[in-house]
Amino acid sequence: MNVLPRAAELISNGRPFAIATVTWRRGPSSGREGAKALIHPDGTVEGWLGGACAGPSVVEAALLALSTGRPQLLVLGEPDDRPGVAQVAMACASEGAMEVYVEPVLPPPELWVVGNSPMVETLQQQAVALGWRVQVIDHLQPAAIGRRAMVVVATQGHYDEEALQAALATEAAYVGVVASAKRAAALVEYLWSRGVPDEQLARLRAPAGLDLGPIAHEEIAVAILAELVALRSAGAAEPGVEVAQPATVVDPVCGMTVDPANSHHSYEYLGRTYWFCAAGCRSAFEKDPARFLTSS
Repeated sequence: MNVLPRAAELISNGRPFAIATVTWRRGPSSGREGAKALIHPDGTVEGWLGGACAGPSVVEAALLALSTGRPQLLVLGEPDDRPGVAQVAMACASEGAMEVYVEPVLPPPELWVVGNSPMVETLQQQAVALGWRVQVIDHLQPAAIGRRAMVVVATQGHYDEEALQAALATEAAYVGVVASAKRAAALVEYLWSRGVPDEQLARLRAPAGLDLGPIAHEEIAVAILAELVALRSAGAAEPGVEVAQPATVVDPVCGMTVDPANSHHSYEYLGRTYWFCAAGCRSAFEKDPARFLTSS
């Protein structure tokens, strides 16, 4: 299955997903080098990578990549001591092995600008030129702001306090205010007096942007974007997306991740159901459950 057209469609619609690619295999294995699959934040999969042993582990890695924004490299069924590689045991009788690279594909940066001024228009134009998604609003609705959003308050004295209080109450990755240093200090003092928690105030960039001294509004916009780009490059303003927490379990025999919803191998012991990656693990457990439960 060629999942690349589907990936292009998701990118154009701003939908997050992870793409998993088989970069190496050792036969016999049902996976093939170059095989790809798309994993959505709810754990659903489009495409094919390999058999039952690989699937749940790849989904687990993909959800981690989406939630952190960082790629994952898995080696299944083969010892690998490279730094940063996640090793996964393979109990399949085929004795195959695979290396899978999982990369999160996240929507473009999301910038919300509160206010109405020439500087706001300039900031919007420059951010759009970078390929960012920009929303210019007069009043911020906290429910619309997710943890990947970056918020710049540029109300310039009209309703700075209300806008900042609303922005700091969200999980936005960045909150900044366009103001002089003196005005910014007064805003922080006001918000503190109104009971805004210290941990929220600590998130506030006041004034927003790199400190370039007295500059024109066009340059202020550049200074703000430069700060945002630097933060994103350092990973401080580029969190991942919310993902589902799949109801996976661990095979008590081999230690592999198993999705009970898609496993055909289970065994009830002392009133509890155990799930297995393959029939061989279930058979071993049936012969001596206490052995595996004690070791686990």
